[in-house]
Amino acid sequence: MRPDEMQEKAQDLFLKRLHCSQVLAMIGQEKLGVQDPSVIKALGSFGGGIGGTGHVCGALVGAASVIGTLYSRSSLEEKENPRMWAATKKVMKSFKDLTDEYGGINCGEIARVDWMNRDEVKNFYGNAESRRQHCLKVVGETARLLGEVLENEAEVMAAKEAEKKAQ
Repeated sequence: MRPDEMQEKAQDLFLKRLHCSQVLAMIGQEKLGVQDPSVIKALGSFGGGIGGTGHVCGALVGAASVIGTLYSRSSLEEKENPRMWAATKKVMKSFKDLTDEYGGINCGEIARVDWMNRDEVKNFYGNAESRRQHCLKVVGETARLLGEVLENEAEVMAAKEAEKKAQ
């Protein structure tokens, strides 16, 4: 799946009301050829910015979780690939640049919704002019940039493999 296809699919899933974090993880897993529903389920608690508090946008959390899926470990016996840090920093920098116009990387700054207020949530989902359009853009752009980072990482890993074989 190309980055532009990831963007389109992410926006479609967001409009169907998956949380931003879940959307990014689902799209990223698909790009990696991984399917782990427990991760998607676990990321649900990041909706509305970590439990509806408005902190850190779930799109960033979901994208970072995909980098972790690629490079981190699931036990003490495994080793983390140090590329995890560089790839996550790329996602973070691009996300920060993307969300500067909204005031920051927090859900509360982008969506400007009190997720505990039913009327505000109803307006967010029901009003075509709500800041949901900003979130739709952020989710789509984050999926695209994640796709670009994953493609770059695949190229780096392939080059390292070729180098090993040549030795």
